[in-house]
Amino acid sequence: MMRYGNAGGWMWAFGGVIVLGVLVLIVVAVWALVAVTNRRDAPVGVALVAGVDPTGSARTRQILDERYARGVLSTEDFTERRHTLGL
Repeated sequence: MMRYGNAGGWMWAFGGVIVLGVLVLIVVAVWALVAVTNRRDAPVGVALVAGVDPTGSARTRQILDERYARGVLSTEDFTERRHTLGL
């Protein structure tokens, strides 16, 4: 016959460690979710404060203008891409 009398304390301690580990994982998951959500919003707010275009449309237009000026794009291509990009 097996006796479990001496292992009772260790089983409670091990169970407590598992519960603590699960709680830590939940806290880390919630923290990561909040960090990712705030990260997505942060660049827009920072860009507005810093005076930077948050959508990048100014840089996109600049690249489009440079390609048109170098002759890489025809007038029709330039106009079509500008319209497609909403610039």
